[in-house]
Amino acid sequence: MRKRKLGNSGLEVSAIGLGCMGMSFGYGTISDEKEMIRMMRKAVEMGVTFFDTAEVYGPFINEELVGKALEPFKNEVVIATKFGFDIQDGKTMGLNSRPDNIKKVAEASLKRLKIDAIDLFYQHRVDPNVPIEDVAGAVKDLIQQGKVKHFGLSEAGVQNIRKAHAVQPVAALQSEYSLWWRELEAEILPAIEELGIGLVPYSPLGKGFLTGKISEDTSFDSADFRSTVPRLSTENMQANRAFVVLLEQMAARKNATAAQIALAWLLAQKPWIVPIPGTTKLHRLEENIGGDSIILSPEELAEIEVGASKIKVAGERYSEESQKMIDR
Repeated sequence: MRKRKLGNSGLEVSAIGLGCMGMSFGYGTISDEKEMIRMMRKAVEMGVTFFDTAEVYGPFINEELVGKALEPFKNEVVIATKFGFDIQDGKTMGLNSRPDNIKKVAEASLKRLKIDAIDLFYQHRVDPNVPIEDVAGAVKDLIQQGKVKHFGLSEAGVQNIRKAHAVQPVAALQSEYSLWWRELEAEILPAIEELGIGLVPYSPLGKGFLTGKISEDTSFDSADFRSTVPRLSTENMQANRAFVVLLEQMAARKNATAAQIALAWLLAQKPWIVPIPGTTKLHRLEENIGGDSIILSPEELAEIEVGASKIKVAGERYSEESQKMIDR
């Protein structure tokens, strides 16, 4: 697989990474540990060098899983994890990006991930109770101590990105971005391009919807976070199906799948964009990686643009409660 650099940071990773959250968090099930370890190691064999986790996924068990799987390759891969929540007795109690908590989380994550330094340490969500300059300063201390290599933000707005970057250069912003969710294009993409910050889109396949494998007939388990996503209600999925049709039409011409076209479209937007689709299935991993080999011509990209501009997205991307944690 081709490599990409996240902005001006010098951090080089595979063009497509692997989001590991769903292996043990978010979808109401915990996948078989041995199978997930086998899949992550297979990903390394296929050229994936960028793996994403967080302390809150579980909590903690996803980091432990990633640590076990990648221990033999820890000098060959880039592992990103995140801080920013208050976790007590295994329960997430809200946001907490106080400097003392950041440093405590870093120490614990290093042990769980079985590494000497965290390659990319993101603030998971902006904490309105802690100045972003203090957050950046705490990570700067960790970088100076050799415990962290690069600083990242997730779902941060332009003002906080600029403030943080002035204290400690931000290597990457992780935020949702796909053909189905393009709010970043108005202000955030121009700002991070100006500052030399890379973008790591999560949910690049629209939480699975853009693959075409989810339809209005799909029923989500109550423990699956997607059951709370307004955009994935039966009524809204019927309206949003037009995005899948658009991708499938291009996929048929390119001898590809809708998922591969969705990823190829993202890769074509900027050379410093690295999507991290998640999966628990080896054949889906192989399919997603194949998105890197699909090259969309300027004419094809323009065709997708025209088609997408005619579709009105139905439904919010998160529940009202989750929206409160998004910095705007």
